[in-house]
Amino acid sequence: MKALAAFVTRFYKSIIASWVLLLIASVYFAIQLPDKLQGDGFRTDGEHEQVMEVLTEKFDIPKDTVLMVFDGSSDEIIEGSLAAVEDLNVADQIVSPLEDDNLREGDIAYAQIHFTGETDDLPTIVEDIRAIADEEESVSITGGPVINKDINTASQKDLASAEAIGLPIAIVVLLLAFGSVMASFIPLIIGIMTVVISLGILGVLGGSLDLSIFILNIIPMLGLALSIDFALLFINRYKEERLHQSITDAVQTAVRTSGRSIIFSAICVFIGLGAMLVMEVDIFMNIALGGTLVVTLAVLSSLTLLPSLLMLIGDRINKWTILRVRPGGSSRWQQFAAFVMKRPVALIVVALVLLGIAIIPVKNMSLSIPQVDSLPEQYESRQSYDLLDDTFGFGEQSTVYLLAEREDGWDSEEARADIYDLQELLREEDGVKDVATIYTATEIPSPEALEQQLQVPEAAAALKPAFEGFIQDELLFIPVTLDYEGASSEAQEWVRDFGDRTFDYDVSIGGQPKFNQEIFDEIASKIGLLLAIILGSTFIILMIAFRSLLIPLKAILMNIIGLGATFGILVYIFQYGHFGLPETEIALIIPVIVFSLVFGLSMDYEVFLISRIQEEYVKTQNNTASTITGLVSTSKIITSAALIMIVITGAFAFTDVMPVKQIGIGIAIAIAIDATIIRLLLVPSLMKLFGKWNWWLPFRKGPYKAGGLH
Repeated sequence: MKALAAFVTRFYKSIIASWVLLLIASVYFAIQLPDKLQGDGFRTDGEHEQVMEVLTEKFDIPKDTVLMVFDGSSDEIIEGSLAAVEDLNVADQIVSPLEDDNLREGDIAYAQIHFTGETDDLPTIVEDIRAIADEEESVSITGGPVINKDINTASQKDLASAEAIGLPIAIVVLLLAFGSVMASFIPLIIGIMTVVISLGILGVLGGSLDLSIFILNIIPMLGLALSIDFALLFINRYKEERLHQSITDAVQTAVRTSGRSIIFSAICVFIGLGAMLVMEVDIFMNIALGGTLVVTLAVLSSLTLLPSLLMLIGDRINKWTILRVRPGGSSRWQQFAAFVMKRPVALIVVALVLLGIAIIPVKNMSLSIPQVDSLPEQYESRQSYDLLDDTFGFGEQSTVYLLAEREDGWDSEEARADIYDLQELLREEDGVKDVATIYTATEIPSPEALEQQLQVPEAAAALKPAFEGFIQDELLFIPVTLDYEGASSEAQEWVRDFGDRTFDYDVSIGGQPKFNQEIFDEIASKIGLLLAIILGSTFIILMIAFRSLLIPLKAILMNIIGLGATFGILVYIFQYGHFGLPETEIALIIPVIVFSLVFGLSMDYEVFLISRIQEEYVKTQNNTASTITGLVSTSKIITSAALIMIVITGAFAFTDVMPVKQIGIGIAIAIAIDATIIRLLLVPSLMKLFGKWNWWLPFRKGPYKAGGLH
């Protein structure tokens, strides 16, 4: 760190110029990023993915489908709209309600516009089809590609809204912390540059990676919050050192001291991000990649660009001072610390009771994969989908695709008998509403009757198209309609149980129930490993840093309790439908993302507080006095840093895309609980209660000495 400090203070002008050039280059690619984001990130390389690829290639099952909805449209309007879509020459197949009565119910009808090939320009195609629909008031479009595009659009609006709300409030918090306008704006500059450059790099990578539309909100949220937090800590230390050192020496001291804390904090966040990589689901890998990138840039900008700017402006950092900020701890914090030290047991009981009450709703937590309900209700694609759902019962049933592979193929009497046996087996299964096979398609009642038909050349020729719809080479395709919603636990259990059965041929499963089952099972099977990585790594790092066994154990336990309370409050807000929000399930990604990110972020405050207590304890060997000093000297900075984090992430509470709203509120609540109940009450109370045992480490000889953070 000493060499870095010397390098930065010597070449600060070149460093600033390099960052500015990087920013200018990144703006171009950052603007392009939204167009490269497709899908919600809920994809995994499992059986469902493989089956759907085969079905698209061999059986022309659509890869994507746009639904054109007709609400009270005349036949002429339907025919004209679909003719216009056909003239675009982009769809592989169009199924009209004028030809299929199943697509019409009263005045409501819809057409299916299928795409079976790779469609990299699908967002553009969606806009072309939407332009056709907009020509008639009674026509609209919906479906997966349309909803994904609209979520992308909503995410961009949400980001702008959150910044418009969060950044001004962040300025107020920084003004209260520093007192001057100049000092308050520098962290914002660092944060904005970090985010824009990160988005620019992701824009470059977007051409070769499948990036989720949700990273457009999550990455700026994380990048802004961390960058401003790091800058707050760094500038605070610089201003303290400037009272008795030159500008150069103060900057170098800040790099050596605050720089270590920033790096340590980043390592804690990296642990959470890295742990998400064990979940082989695209959205977690996207967040791990994007998060690692933005946190790395936040560290680099804090340790190079920020000190360089401080070298450039020097004492002008106090320019436009509008508030007098007293250095060090105030008498109010002294009184608060003394209050905590006198009543540790009572405060521990009160804190745990409050957190325990907040945890109670967790038992009712219901998780789901975000679908159309992620999109705000005011979007036409959401309204059109809801109309079709109400009219045709989209959500009441689901389809499972069975793909059976037989070495000798299916063109034999024995194989055709096996098809019939499989059909009858499926019909007897609980939850199965319908099964489609060559027998149901041709209305032939038995294998014997089918064989008789095949003996007649004319009949065999007539049956050939039906056979080709279900049999290709060694592959047999059977769609099964379940009386369960695709996202229901019953549908997942059905595909899980059926997948465990053995036959004389290989059977694979695709469809929404299988997709949901794979996502849920992937998370359930890896959550233990993720927790082990985060908790184990955090324990080891804190034990080495503070040379204590009890401190890391307490830190981990307190974080778990705090996060449990956070999830309970999320259930209360969203599932129970409080504070004006509609009742909605918690997005499946929320517990993983919030736990992984917040566990690292909250460790910042643990390190800031305990490091200061440890520093005093090494000098005095007085646990109580050290705890008071540490609490007084860090409380203001912890509170300010936490407020910044709460403001930046909490601003996403005012966004419309539900998973993003839940993530923002979840992180804000967790940080608020951590920086108040846990860090200001529980931790110091426990430090007082355990006394010298706080610093106990087995097999250590001699008096206690500081660990690796000093």
